[in-house]
Amino acid sequence: MRQARYKQLVDRLADDIRAGRLRPGTRLPTHRDLAAREGLALVTATRVYAELREMGLVSGETGRGTFVKEALPRGQGVDLLAWSADTVDLSFNYPALPDQTELLRTALRQLAAAGDLEALLRYQPHGGREHEREVVARHLASRGVPAAADTVLLTSGAQHGLTITAMAALEPGDVVAVDALTYPGFKLAAEANRLELAPLPAGAQGPDLDALQQLCSQRRVRAVYTMPTLHNPLGWVMSATRRRQFVSIARQHGLLIIEDAAYAFLVDDAPPPLASLAPESTVYVSSLSKSVATGLRVGFLCAPRELVPRLERTIRATTWNTPAILTTMACGWIEDGTVARLEAAKRHDAAARQRLVTEVLGGIKRISHPASYFVWLPLAEEVRADTVAMALMRERISVSTAHPFSTSGTVPHAIRLALGSVSMDALRHSLRTVAQVIADHTY
Repeated sequence: MRQARYKQLVDRLADDIRAGRLRPGTRLPTHRDLAAREGLALVTATRVYAELREMGLVSGETGRGTFVKEALPRGQGVDLLAWSADTVDLSFNYPALPDQTELLRTALRQLAAAGDLEALLRYQPHGGREHEREVVARHLASRGVPAAADTVLLTSGAQHGLTITAMAALEPGDVVAVDALTYPGFKLAAEANRLELAPLPAGAQGPDLDALQQLCSQRRVRAVYTMPTLHNPLGWVMSATRRRQFVSIARQHGLLIIEDAAYAFLVDDAPPPLASLAPESTVYVSSLSKSVATGLRVGFLCAPRELVPRLERTIRATTWNTPAILTTMACGWIEDGTVARLEAAKRHDAAARQRLVTEVLGGIKRISHPASYFVWLPLAEEVRADTVAMALMRERISVSTAHPFSTSGTVPHAIRLALGSVSMDALRHSLRTVAQVIADHTY
């Protein structure tokens, strides 16, 4: 059997297991039956099951056969979390700095001494209080977003912002253009709202704009979701020229642009956001989750004025309002410069972690931005991503495969490393293990 066909069979069975078409507990054909069904040599069928077992997808029981088990890592469209306290989490980013706990203590003391605590116990306006929307509007304006208090809404994090945008602006069945590798949280929002995602191939500087133009010419595309400044997981930053071309295509075809800027704060001197080029058709989504703390569930939208009432109603339908205690602290930190200081410190921290990646991983092929909190490792043709991920899990290191990020039928064999959730010493040790495991599986 040719190598290419053998790999295709392994991938096909793995995809069927991950997608639930082969459910946990399903008994698979015997090695001999699989060989007969697929026209394989018996030794090749045995090798297929051995690879699936190495991926953690099946288990063999002497005298009973081969059975599907629940796959680890799970990778069902969400970022992975550490499985136990002694697992090093390189699957999810929650970057934090040493002094952030003290910042929280100080903010809570100041909040306790404030005059009108009772107001924080009541329902709030769905999109945030007027003075808070003004604070956020000034914050966004400093980033080049043409925001005003009446175009800004506060949300419970960027994920909430993406979800309410999908709910308020789109209808079930609408087609949304996305990168072939994209943020898993938007995949979840699209699935929940029964949107069809149309994948676009991407290069080093963003989505293939010819492919976007062709897609819009062939189908009725309603919106496009994009991360022009620091794409997750590939780390590219769209150039100013490509942003203008992107906006031109969106205007030509009447697309709503959903601009995700969750990681944009890490890029110095980035080109202007898409919202500055097409404010009439762009929903700009960001938050303080990565720049301040993931537990501070404060996000914000800047949207076209005509869309704001629908977004406010959707906030009411989902959370009613973002908790006032959180928005009070967040706006205070925006106003007193704490957010700006934390962002600068995290840019420095992310750059240091990328330098460590370069030092430890050496010649291993990788895709990243020099100031991002993640790195993408495409694997050699013969290396299976699930096998590498399982081997790392046995070393108590969790990583993400490409599966949660993929929107196309072909899932590349690659892993993403989140760099921002562990100490530098733990990161150094873990990167050495990653390099060794990849080398062990490359032949």
